[in-house]
Amino acid sequence: MTLEDIALQMTPGIGVKGAAHLLEVFGDARRIFAASHDELAGAARLRPEPLRAILQRKGFPAAERELLYCRRNGIRPIASTDPEYPPLLRDIPDPPHVIYLRGELRTLRMRCLSVVGTRTATPYGETMCHALIERLAERVDELSIVSGLAFGIDAAAHRAALACRVPTVAVMANPLPGVTPTQHAGLARDILEQGGALLTELHSQTRQNGSLFLARNRIIAALSAGTLVVESPASGGSLFTAHCADGYNRTVMALPGRVTDRMSAGTNFLIRNQKAQMILTADDIITELQWENAAPQRDTRTETPGDRRLTPDERGLLGCFRTDDPLSLETLGELSGLDPGELATLLVGLELSGAVRQLPGNRYMKLP
Repeated sequence: MTLEDIALQMTPGIGVKGAAHLLEVFGDARRIFAASHDELAGAARLRPEPLRAILQRKGFPAAERELLYCRRNGIRPIASTDPEYPPLLRDIPDPPHVIYLRGELRTLRMRCLSVVGTRTATPYGETMCHALIERLAERVDELSIVSGLAFGIDAAAHRAALACRVPTVAVMANPLPGVTPTQHAGLARDILEQGGALLTELHSQTRQNGSLFLARNRIIAALSAGTLVVESPASGGSLFTAHCADGYNRTVMALPGRVTDRMSAGTNFLIRNQKAQMILTADDIITELQWENAAPQRDTRTETPGDRRLTPDERGLLGCFRTDDPLSLETLGELSGLDPGELATLLVGLELSGAVRQLPGNRYMKLP
């Protein structure tokens, strides 16, 4: 990483594709700024405005400020010409020349799976997201889960990875060290504390706008061998991520849902139109990504449902869950005939056994 790398990113008129083109012609940022007028106009075919900006080194004052900012905030800038830059990200036609990182760089070189979905996730989506990642954690060594730290499925994917002690990478649509949404600042902190990473292509002087989220999604798709869409309506950012992954020749997978569920319309569309492979289990993901020989050398789970047998009363309460739909405390009390104290005790036991999961609003769902 050199000052010239950040200066290239800061130069007016040189966007992501322009930087990629110049690097292809000259090899690295230092050679770009050392080039003559004729070389920039001839070999690089630059237009007059960005050509003058390069010759006048207009991006250097901002680049110097950015380096100081990174040092103050514990942010590591990495250029696409650096050996530690993620290889899969470098392979796409529009890679960011500089990425900014907090956390563990090694997570970007592990077996990465991107998991994305709607911000208005259903209990079905959240439960399946956790179940798939939990099973992957058992079967795949050096696993890393990549997502976007958004509400819904993104947050569920990060939390599932943390629960299974799997590193996870959050790709941000804002400059570091900030966190968007701010409600996930604690989740971001947990990601860093458990050996994960926060990553963005945006420097601190970036002007925020809504289009940055779509640009962020291409990085989520590019970092991984495959992208799994857990839930999505008929349109949205998750489908754009899937589109990017397909364009980068990565494996696209989708979890099916009921045809009447609006939050499964997008995933069902991908499957029906053969834009994604249908995924029912974690083993399907392993097969699609050819990870069969990636068994871990360690036990990633501290406790499984089989580690603790259910009592007869717990089994009786579990029998009240006749479908995958969540049940409220009131409904469980009516179905079981238990008083509130007995019901609360049994629900704690079922949670410890991994048989049920508590959802917002004092609702409970039976786990697969």
